[in-house]
Amino acid sequence: MTPDPRTASLPAAVRRLLETAPEASLPLTYQQVAEALGLEPPRTIHRVALALEALMREDVAAGRPCIAALVVSRRGALPQRGFFDLAVALGRFPADPAQHAAAYRQEYRRALAGRGG
Repeated sequence: MTPDPRTASLPAAVRRLLETAPEASLPLTYQQVAEALGLEPPRTIHRVALALEALMREDVAAGRPCIAALVVSRRGALPQRGFFDLAVALGRFPADPAQHAAAYRQEYRRALAGRGG
Protein backbone atom coordinates (compact mmCIF):
# COMPACT_ATOMS: atom_id res chain seq x y z
CA MET A 1 0.00 0.00 0.00
CA THR A 2 1.38 3.41 -0.99
CA PRO A 3 1.58 5.92 1.87
CA ASP A 4 -0.79 8.86 1.59
CA PRO A 5 1.42 11.95 1.09
CA ARG A 6 -0.89 13.94 3.35
CA THR A 7 -0.27 11.43 6.14
CA ALA A 8 3.45 11.01 5.37
CA SER A 9 4.06 14.73 5.80
CA LEU A 10 1.74 15.08 8.77
CA PRO A 11 4.40 14.70 11.49
CA ALA A 12 6.44 17.53 9.96
CA ALA A 13 3.34 19.73 9.72
CA VAL A 14 2.43 19.01 13.34
CA ARG A 15 6.00 19.85 14.44
CA ARG A 16 5.89 23.17 12.55
CA LEU A 17 2.54 24.01 14.13
CA LEU A 18 3.74 23.25 17.65
CA GLU A 19 7.04 25.10 17.18
CA THR A 20 5.35 28.25 15.91
CA ALA A 21 2.15 28.38 17.96
CA PRO A 22 2.07 31.32 20.38
CA GLU A 23 3.04 30.14 23.84
CA ALA A 24 -0.21 31.54 25.25
CA SER A 25 -2.19 29.16 23.01
CA LEU A 26 -0.45 26.05 24.34
CA PRO A 27 -1.18 23.32 25.03
CA LEU A 28 -3.35 22.58 22.02
CA THR A 29 -5.93 19.81 21.98
CA TYR A 30 -5.78 16.99 19.45
CA GLN A 31 -8.88 18.53 17.83
CA GLN A 32 -7.26 21.97 17.61
CA VAL A 33 -4.23 20.43 15.87
CA ALA A 34 -6.49 18.62 13.40
CA GLU A 35 -8.45 21.80 12.67
CA ALA A 36 -5.33 23.99 12.37
CA LEU A 37 -3.93 21.59 9.79
CA GLY A 38 -7.21 21.35 7.90
CA LEU A 39 -7.58 17.61 8.37
CA GLU A 40 -10.84 16.18 7.10
CA PRO A 41 -12.65 13.18 8.58
CA PRO A 42 -12.47 10.28 8.91
CA ARG A 43 -10.10 9.49 11.76
CA THR A 44 -8.63 12.98 12.18
CA ILE A 45 -7.75 12.53 15.86
CA HIS A 46 -6.22 9.12 15.14
CA ARG A 47 -4.03 10.62 12.41
CA VAL A 48 -2.90 13.40 14.76
CA ALA A 49 -2.08 10.80 17.42
CA LEU A 50 -0.01 8.76 14.93
CA ALA A 51 1.87 11.89 13.87
CA LEU A 52 2.56 12.75 17.51
CA GLU A 53 3.85 9.23 18.13
CA ALA A 54 6.23 9.61 15.17
CA LEU A 55 7.44 12.91 16.63
CA MET A 56 8.00 11.30 20.02
CA ARG A 57 10.17 8.61 18.45
CA GLU A 58 12.16 11.23 16.52
CA ASP A 59 12.61 13.45 19.57
CA VAL A 60 13.71 10.67 21.92
CA ALA A 61 16.14 9.30 19.30
CA ALA A 62 17.61 12.81 18.92
CA GLY A 63 17.74 13.44 22.68
CA ARG A 64 15.22 16.29 22.46
CA PRO A 65 12.18 16.98 24.65
CA CYS A 66 9.02 15.45 23.20
CA ILE A 67 7.20 18.27 21.44
CA ALA A 68 4.14 15.99 21.49
CA ALA A 69 3.77 16.97 25.15
CA LEU A 70 2.29 20.24 23.90
CA VAL A 71 -0.90 18.43 22.82
CA VAL A 72 -3.55 17.34 25.32
CA SER A 73 -6.96 15.72 25.40
CA ARG A 74 -9.96 18.02 25.50
CA ARG A 75 -11.15 15.96 28.48
CA GLY A 76 -8.37 17.16 30.73
CA ALA A 77 -5.03 18.81 30.90
CA LEU A 78 -3.09 15.69 29.93
CA PRO A 79 -2.37 13.85 26.69
CA GLN A 80 -4.20 10.66 25.81
CA ARG A 81 -3.13 7.34 27.34
CA GLY A 82 -1.11 6.41 24.25
CA PHE A 83 1.29 9.30 24.93
CA PHE A 84 2.13 7.88 28.34
CA ASP A 85 2.40 4.30 27.08
CA LEU A 86 4.85 5.34 24.37
CA ALA A 87 6.81 7.62 26.72
CA VAL A 88 7.32 4.63 29.02
CA ALA A 89 8.21 2.31 26.11
CA LEU A 90 10.77 4.84 24.85
CA GLY A 91 12.31 5.14 28.32
CA ARG A 92 11.31 8.77 28.72
CA PHE A 93 8.83 8.24 31.60
CA PRO A 94 8.95 5.89 34.58
CA ALA A 95 6.78 2.79 34.40
CA ASP A 96 4.86 3.75 37.57
CA PRO A 97 1.61 5.48 36.48
CA ALA A 98 1.58 7.41 39.76
CA GLN A 99 4.60 9.32 38.47
CA HIS A 100 3.23 10.10 35.02
CA ALA A 101 1.56 13.45 35.78
CA ALA A 102 4.75 14.87 37.30
CA ALA A 103 6.87 13.45 34.46
CA TYR A 104 4.44 14.98 31.96
CA ARG A 105 4.62 18.43 33.56
CA GLN A 106 8.42 18.30 33.40
CA GLU A 107 8.36 17.15 29.76
CA TYR A 108 5.88 19.90 28.90
CA ARG A 109 8.21 22.56 30.35
CA ARG A 110 11.19 21.06 28.52
CA ALA A 111 9.27 20.92 25.23
CA LEU A 112 8.10 24.50 25.61
CA ALA A 113 11.64 25.70 26.32
CA GLY A 114 13.07 23.63 23.44
CA ARG A 115 10.75 24.81 20.68
CA GLY A 116 12.41 25.93 17.50
CA GLY A 117 15.82 24.85 18.70
